[in-house]
This record gives sequence, structure tokens and C-alpha cells, in this order.
Amino acid sequence: MRGFVLALLMSTAPVAAMAADITIQTAQGEATVPQAPERIAVLDLGAIDTLKALGITPAAVPDDLYLDYLKDFAPEAARVGTVLEPNLEALAGAGPDLIVVANRTAPARQTVSQVAPAIDMTVDGGKLVEQLKERLNAYAQLYGKEAEAETLIAALDEKLAAVAEAGRDKGTALVVLTNGPKMSAYGPGSRFGWLYDVTGLPPAVEKLDPTAGHGDAISHEFIAQANPDWLLVLDRDAAIGKEGDAAKRLLDNKLVHATKAWRNQQVVYLNAANWYTLSNSGPTALKENLKQLSDAFSQ
Repeated sequence: MRGFVLALLMSTAPVAAMAADITIQTAQGEATVPQAPERIAVLDLGAIDTLKALGITPAAVPDDLYLDYLKDFAPEAARVGTVLEPNLEALAGAGPDLIVVANRTAPARQTVSQVAPAIDMTVDGGKLVEQLKERLNAYAQLYGKEAEAETLIAALDEKLAAVAEAGRDKGTALVVLTNGPKMSAYGPGSRFGWLYDVTGLPPAVEKLDPTAGHGDAISHEFIAQANPDWLLVLDRDAAIGKEGDAAKRLLDNKLVHATKAWRNQQVVYLNAANWYTLSNSGPTALKENLKQLSDAFSQ
């Protein structure tokens, strides 16, 4: 029955204009897709951020775009479910000729491909800057926006250089994620490992598992022994919309107080929405994140 309903919806969905095909690079290798698709459904916030920066408005997006700089974007676009669970019937009704998934929505690629060709534009957190540029260039190629992409990348490179300069000789860092009463740390090569790359700050702890998606579980004692010059903190509770300062309360501990980071007021609470949630692979989020780091190091 579900297949019949889906087929019926697809038969009555708006018919997209026929377009020539183009081959672009995706997270799964090269893919041949319709060039400059008139109706593109985008199920990832980082991808939406990227297309917005290029001046492209999707025909379909998730129900909630969450972030201040996206909330009012594409008001006429069809809403097609959550970022974790696309609504196939709504998606079919939107009549896309290309669907973009990435990161948290990537597991839905095979499912949504029942509606239209789907590509995975996931950005690996361990290679965030490099792959963000690759995805930006792929979208630019898709829509003939190469000049716009070049301008955007130049602006990002300028901010990256500013962060590297601001972080020069500033000592070691430890990236910590708090989740209620729990804490985990991330090292180079991990989902937040790019922080060490862009700041130039060496890790306070060398032996952290880069493959641990949720980081290495740590304690206050671990932070005290690591004794970083900088604590870069992500508060998961804030990222998912819970009120309060859970991370600040958790780190307000005599063992943490003894660290160089705390004593020198070098504990940076990163913008949770941009860093942790669903959009950190977009150029707007990256620019804001880089500015936050530059400001912190320059104080």
C-alpha cells in the first residue's frame, strides 16, 4: 500500500524540467546528476547553508531549520519531514529532480532515492575545512556558480589565516564535549579534530581515539592531568535546546580550577548550535565559528 501511495504521489507531483546531466564529486565518489536541477530537495542543514551562500533556494527542506541564519530561508519550500526521518509522501509531493542528503541524513539516501536521484554530500568532521570546500565546489559546478564559490572560499581562507595567526604560540588545547553529567574528549583526526588543525594548537593529550564518534570518556581528573592551556568546550545540552549552563556547572570543579586554562580564563564555550548540531559543514557556520576562535585568542 505504501508503495502504491508513493507511486501515486510521484505521478501527480510537479514535473521538473528536463536538464542535461553533469558529473560531480560526492561523498560516495563521482555521481552523474541533472545539471542545474530546477527543484532540489536538501535534507541537511550544512548543505542548505552552502546552497544559500551560492544564491540557490531549495524546493524542499526539513520541517525545522533550527538556526537563526536559516530560519527565514526558503519560506515557500515544501517541508518534508525531520533531518532524521524524511517524509516520503511530502518529498514526493514536492517533485524534486535531485535530493541531497549528508551526515545525519545520509542513511536515508537509499530510501529517498525512491522519489528522485539522491546524492550523499557528507562532510567528514576530521577533514571539515577541506571537504566543505570540495562540496562547495561541487554545488558550484552543478549550478554554474564557480565565481561565487571562489569568492566564498577566499573569504573562508582569510578567516582561517586569522585564526592560525591568533592561535600562534598560544599553548595546548583540549576539546571537550559535555553531555549532562558526562564528558568526552576529542583529539586530532576525530569529528572535532579539525579544531587543532585550524588553530595550530597542539593537543594537550596525544592518545585519544580518532575513530570514537562520541569521543573518549573523561573525568575531571583527566582534565587536571592534561592541564591544557585552552579548554574548548561543546555543550550538547545547549545544542539540543535545553536551557541552562550545564557545561559551565560541570566544569566548575576544583580539579579543573587548577588547570592553566581555568586560571588564565582560557575556557571557551563554543557556539553549540553551530559546532555540534547539524550545520557545522556550512560556510556561514564555519565563518562564525572561526570568528569566535579568533576573538577568544585575541583577548
